[in-house]
Amino acid sequence: MVNRQELKGQWNEVKGRLKEHWGQLTEDDLQRAEGSADQLVGVVQQKTGATRSEIESFLDNVLNGSFSDRAAETVQQYADAAQAVANDAAAYARDNYRRLASQSGDYTAKVAETVRSRPAESLAIAFGLGIAAGALFFMGNKK
Repeated sequence: MVNRQELKGQWNEVKGRLKEHWGQLTEDDLQRAEGSADQLVGVVQQKTGATRSEIESFLDNVLNGSFSDRAAETVQQYADAAQAVANDAAAYARDNYRRLASQSGDYTAKVAETVRSRPAESLAIAFGLGIAAGALFFMGNKK
């Protein structure tokens, strides 16, 4: 069981962990029990319905650091997973950039060849696209 000195020495951490674990606990609830392990267990039981042994076990874990160790391990696992996802995303972006850059060069060469071999048709298409874009722009600004 948690003793009074341990509780007082780490009161801010205990309060934070209790509110994190049992969200319905308020600052006023915890202030009523400050310094007394028995009162704290009673307040948490009354407010949350948790058993005495569950609360005592939770407090022991917080004060002895095993709760912190598990939390740190979980955070590290999430950080590792996030790094793996970021690495995969970067590789995917690099691969697709290279593929699109290659295709872009191919399309540019095809367009240049078409303009050289069919200048009249190319000019007519560009003129038609310009009129269509101008009409869309004019209609969009009319609203």
